[in-house]
Amino acid sequence: MKSVLALCILLTISMVAQSQQQAANRPTTVAGFPVNYSEDSVGTYTLPDLLKCTDGQPVTSAKIWTQKRRPELVGLFEEIQFGKMPPAPKELKFNVFDKGTSAFNGKAIRKQVTVYLAKDTSDHKMNLVIYIPAAAKKPVPLLMNISFAAYNQTIEDTGLLVNNIWNREGIRVKADKPSAFGKTNVEQFLDAGFGFATVYYGDIEPDFKDGIRHGIRKEYLKPGQTETAANEWGAIAAWGWGLSRAMDYFEKDKQIDSKRVALQGASRLGKTVLWAGAHDTRYAMVIASISGEGGAALSRRNYGETIQHISDPSRYLYQFAPNYHSYADKINTMPIDGHMLVALIAPRPLLLQTGSTDYWSDPKGEFLSAVAAAPVYKLFNETGPETTVMPAAGDTSLLMNNLGYYMHEGGHSVLPGDWTHIISYMKKYL
Repeated sequence: MKSVLALCILLTISMVAQSQQQAANRPTTVAGFPVNYSEDSVGTYTLPDLLKCTDGQPVTSAKIWTQKRRPELVGLFEEIQFGKMPPAPKELKFNVFDKGTSAFNGKAIRKQVTVYLAKDTSDHKMNLVIYIPAAAKKPVPLLMNISFAAYNQTIEDTGLLVNNIWNREGIRVKADKPSAFGKTNVEQFLDAGFGFATVYYGDIEPDFKDGIRHGIRKEYLKPGQTETAANEWGAIAAWGWGLSRAMDYFEKDKQIDSKRVALQGASRLGKTVLWAGAHDTRYAMVIASISGEGGAALSRRNYGETIQHISDPSRYLYQFAPNYHSYADKINTMPIDGHMLVALIAPRPLLLQTGSTDYWSDPKGEFLSAVAAAPVYKLFNETGPETTVMPAAGDTSLLMNNLGYYMHEGGHSVLPGDWTHIISYMKKYL
């Protein structure tokens, strides 16, 4: 008994020390602005009314939401936060350079596809890798992932194209070294009957301040422009636009059921898949991991990262429409917030995956956003959170709602156990 008690004391001391270390590592000032991590200091706020049209008409049915309120909100997010995007290019072309190679000891059929995004095919192209379960007798549902690394860096498969990536100096280099983002267990999706596809986000648009000089947005600048206009697309919208071009390919591939494609990304790519899914309803499901500020979290909560931090020109303003920064010090006047972005996925399944110690991304703000968006799902007779009590880390009680929420024990990451839950969610709704 004494040894057990001693072990419990040691575990408690370890957990407290870990918690203190995490607290000590939190930034207290970012871009010259203080960061709040106290619930007592989040401030008071009133969310903009999700179920009232701009002319005052209440949204009382799925029809009014779909035909009137939803288009209004898409327009507001375009104008204020993410920026207006161009349509699909007329020059869009696909080159399936790996037409179907056996992979994973015969478990999968692998395809590799180059999607040419503009006439200048040498500069503007993205490479997709797609794995289809070899035993499939009909078109398969698929998880489409957008990644921070080249797919040859994240997948153990010697037959993959070695892509190019952007380094910290803003130079495109060969992706021939290991990535800090680890490896993807593709076989878990195949075993569940799903296909898996992924793309490196830097193929679409580089992720740095002057990336527009190299990315797809450059092709759409008007004569005389060197930067986007106040309501034009930032890098997040560009990445989302690229995901729509991936869907353009899926619709042409007879081995893929393009009506059952889920979209997943994490952190800034969690924001990306939310906007991509909101704008492109062809995606049947969205899994937004640790999306935080500018994603699922409520911007009006002064907790962790805020619009003031994320949109500062010294940090990530290039990811958004320039208009977004104009609300940095007047957030309560902004006519949109995270719950509205979440609601734009309705009635399609949406899973918000967060981490309990990811204070910077505000997991509680994501939960409250889901609570506030749930009435829209209810218009379609779909399930969402019906409680204002935030679940504890590891609690799966809200996971399997059509508007689902799950928080692991830990920080800003997607853990192996999270993928297990994501696959269960996909099995239910795809």
